[in-house]
Amino acid sequence: MRANQPTEGEILYRTTSGATVDLAKLNRSSLRPYRRELRMIFQDPFSSLNPRTTVLDIVGEPLRIHGLARGKQLEERVASTLQRVGLRPEFMRRYPHAFSGGQRQRIGIARAIVVDSRIVIADEAVSALDVSVRAQILKLLLSLKRELNLTYLFISHDLSAVLYVADRVAVRYVGKMVELATTEELYRRPMHPYTEALMSAVPNPDPTQRSKRIVLRGEIPDPANPPSGCYFHPRCPYAQDRCRADAPPLREVAPGRFAACHFAEQLELRGALKLSRQPNDAAHADHNARSGD
Repeated sequence: MRANQPTEGEILYRTTSGATVDLAKLNRSSLRPYRRELRMIFQDPFSSLNPRTTVLDIVGEPLRIHGLARGKQLEERVASTLQRVGLRPEFMRRYPHAFSGGQRQRIGIARAIVVDSRIVIADEAVSALDVSVRAQILKLLLSLKRELNLTYLFISHDLSAVLYVADRVAVRYVGKMVELATTEELYRRPMHPYTEALMSAVPNPDPTQRSKRIVLRGEIPDPANPPSGCYFHPRCPYAQDRCRADAPPLREVAPGRFAACHFAEQLELRGALKLSRQPNDAAHADHNARSGD
């Protein structure tokens, strides 16, 4: 999104023409055309909406900035987008304080998709919501993904939400990617010890089975002063001398699977047990959708 200026690295983006552009190297004017295609849903549905502007202004602002609609045409486009995210068009004259947390997040989603975006970055988009409302928003995101052919970069600490939304998952530790795989493969058999610990923290919905929680000892390293070798070795139950000396690269350990662990192929790690690709409290979602967020 280039909300912050990167100090190093690349942000490679494939355009509609098929060309690859490094967004990290573009200046402000060169970046502007891509602002329409790359949109964001923020974590906090309260602070991410300007309390002094109406829903019409909030959702319609990207249309005005990119010169896509004005006047009556803008209002019509905002109204249709609100309907698409489950809000009534007459709500566009109201201010954010008149809405619940779930409704505010729907407004944030409308603002992200109103300009026909291609990639939407959802930064902890459901973490601030109640569980039943969270299920509605996750269902809405998947519905919009199919309807609008969207790509999501879904950032979350909720592994159940990641399982429901994601096709492919990247796990990060102290700023570094430690594993990358399809969702089903990652949850069935992780290949990095940190991923295994994360999976053990997922609640098991089956009351007849008891899963053993892996409790990591020690503190998360300081990114400004990381340990030598593998960043995870001070807390890793499988660490060996090589882990303390050599930093493992992120490498392809199986077709389409990447892990930053020297012993990824040798370790037999435990995945999450019997998880369902359904959002939490999905049974309540339809009722709550009728009664409001």
